[in-house]
Amino acid sequence: MAEFKIIGKLLKLKGMKVTGVSFHRDHVARISVRPYKNGCCCPHCGRRGRIVRQRPQMRQWRDIPVGGWQVYLVFAPREVWCPTHCRVEENIPWAESGARITHRYEYLMLRYCQSMTQKAAAELLRVAPSTLSEQLHRSIERLRGGLRIRDLRTVGIDEVSYSKRHKYATLVYDLDRSVVVWIGRGRGRETIDTFFNTMLSAQQRAQVRAACCDMSEAYMGAIREHCPNATLVLDRFHIVQAINKAVDEVRKEQWREANASERKAIKGLRWLLYRHSTTRSRRDTRTLRALERGNRRIYRAWRLKDELEQLWEFKAPWAARRFLERWTTTALRSRLEPLRKLVTTLRKHQDGILAFVQTRLTNAVSEGLNRIVKIVKNRASGFRNLTPFADMIYLTVGNLDIPAQIPQRFRTI
Repeated sequence: MAEFKIIGKLLKLKGMKVTGVSFHRDHVARISVRPYKNGCCCPHCGRRGRIVRQRPQMRQWRDIPVGGWQVYLVFAPREVWCPTHCRVEENIPWAESGARITHRYEYLMLRYCQSMTQKAAAELLRVAPSTLSEQLHRSIERLRGGLRIRDLRTVGIDEVSYSKRHKYATLVYDLDRSVVVWIGRGRGRETIDTFFNTMLSAQQRAQVRAACCDMSEAYMGAIREHCPNATLVLDRFHIVQAINKAVDEVRKEQWREANASERKAIKGLRWLLYRHSTTRSRRDTRTLRALERGNRRIYRAWRLKDELEQLWEFKAPWAARRFLERWTTTALRSRLEPLRKLVTTLRKHQDGILAFVQTRLTNAVSEGLNRIVKIVKNRASGFRNLTPFADMIYLTVGNLDIPAQIPQRFRTI
């Protein structure tokens, strides 16, 4: 009938023929459809087979809502005999085998959950949040099933907390493509060993050319053992963070020892001492230089911090090494205990720090992705288990565009 053709065009039911429409209470519309092509095909190999079940049972698939109506596609799939796969249910062109939702619904659900909370997505799709959550994680698991890591050349490793009571996850990044390739429970050596042993072959590990991480012994040890051809680069951000922490320790010591009048000279310096020289105003610089008369120990720590900024500007490794040796010697002579402890750390990891000069590799990409990961966590108000959290990370910043795995003709937006 003409009205059935109109409904089929409005709903973009390509490859389907509308045979009937019924409207029910609670704004539910059921559309009876069937494939255009005659005969039944195997869902695995596409071969046409002989029908072996004459009275099939009616099934329904949830489609995207239209005009406030919940839409279901109704069809009775038949069983066919395939010479290769034996007795199977015929291929359903608008949904995955065994699914209860259409490809269009699945695509819209994935797109919504990339940018909003699952509760908001459930309201738009007119479904219960618990139902949508179950459908979402099942789809992500299916679409990522069998995915293998390929062309991994630069590796970034970092950790992120996902629950209270110090529950952490290790995230492995592909820094060239700015994506998350693997998520593991915990932040110890066993976790990162699992990634290298189970996710990468020996040839893939040999192809890794550079790896960036913080000063965690677990991460550094795993990189040295599993990636013999990789240059280990200690993240510049964590080195700067360590020097800032040492300077702040000097400030705290002086604050505890100062009297009421001396505290006025060093009050409000905490965040000012953290600033990079390129982001300070002239007024801020004058305030810090006044410490030469007000508190020489804080002034000395600040000058050493500012001088260390030059390390990241060197192009020649030999010049950077000579500068770092001179700086550490000066810091040891400063008689500032927090800086003396820092020197021990810097000398221990000197090769990893200087590797930045050659590779210019940082974990800036992973830190940016970590910000998105935290947004995902805050959007859900936290996660109790790592599995749903990992699924949402893969959906948002994973190494596979999951919605793009839905067939092109079912992508509605």
